[in-house]
Amino acid sequence: MDGGIVICGAENRVSSCAMSLVEQHRETRRTRNHAATRVSILDAARRVAARDGARDLSLRAVAAEAGYAPAALYGYFRNKDELLLALAADDLSGLARAMREEMQVHHDGKLAAAASVALDLLENTETFAAVSSALPSHAGAGDAERLFNGRMIAALTALSEAVGGGASREAQADVVLIAATLAGLALLGRSGRLDALGFDSPELLARLERHFSV
Repeated sequence: MDGGIVICGAENRVSSCAMSLVEQHRETRRTRNHAATRVSILDAARRVAARDGARDLSLRAVAAEAGYAPAALYGYFRNKDELLLALAADDLSGLARAMREEMQVHHDGKLAAAASVALDLLENTETFAAVSSALPSHAGAGDAERLFNGRMIAALTALSEAVGGGASREAQADVVLIAATLAGLALLGRSGRLDALGFDSPELLARLERHFSV
């Protein structure tokens, strides 16, 4: 009698364990499928942005490009702004990586090298030009905004490495000032205002290097 109970319990445990493994496998597969679909949507969005401009991006156009029904996209992005933030977040990762790669080549003048490649990307990447309209006027707590903020901090960290700054508030303030300067220069360059003012990027970046590098 006791032996039968033990065997039954063991069988139940085995069955429960098997069911748990099946559920874990299903959840892993769902997560992978969700991630793969999200990537395909972002790839389609980037193609649409390159064709039509990021400012004119629409979920309907992206859905058509990706081969999904428009309603399917709402399981990944609530609106156009979230989609733009996701694209810009990916581009911020690329910006941070490009700055670090440039610094590895130019051991002297790291800030000028990092700032130059950053300015080029900020000026010529469509999502950076459009993302300001997607950011809320007050900081929120949405997943898309958190992702964007995290990637922005990572890019600022790479810029901090170029400056050789520390963790003090003053050093962090300098990095924010440099980033704001680059964003402003990108805006002036994109609109042709920099040329109209009689300045060029290399001259201004050289001054930036003299002011902030250690």
